Amino acid sequence: DVQLQASGGGLVQAGGSLRLSCVASGLSFDEYAIGWFRQAPGKEREGVSCIRSDDGNTYHVDSVKGRFTISSDDAKNTVYLQMNNLKPEDTAVYYCAATYVVTGFGGCPIFKYEYDAWGKGTQVTVSS
Repeated sequence: DVQLQASGGGLVQAGGSLRLSCVASGLSFDEYAIGWFRQAPGKEREGVSCIRSDDGNTYHVDSVKGRFTISSDDAKNTVYLQMNNLKPEDTAVYYCAATYVVTGFGGCPIFKYEYDAWGKGTQVTVSS
């Protein structure tokens, strides 16, 4: 049974940084992609970043490129999202999710329908 636990959210001023953590259990990182998603009030949940440990592939959506970095520590079964130069529009509940992948097939999944295991979210609030 795959379980995910996100943490690290908080309140930060614009221009500040936060590092989110996602601890995963019940899976092997070389068989799963881990994605970070966010959902702002009244908006759809959107993909932010993705990482695959089997082929080293990562992906960030354009709105966070150059500011957010996804990484993993396979020994700790933890994926991190380093968020720098935060903006008020980054305010949202952030979720991590996992989906099974096959090495050599597909890229880094970024759409919510591609994921089937979700953790509870962590709130990120950026003040202006």
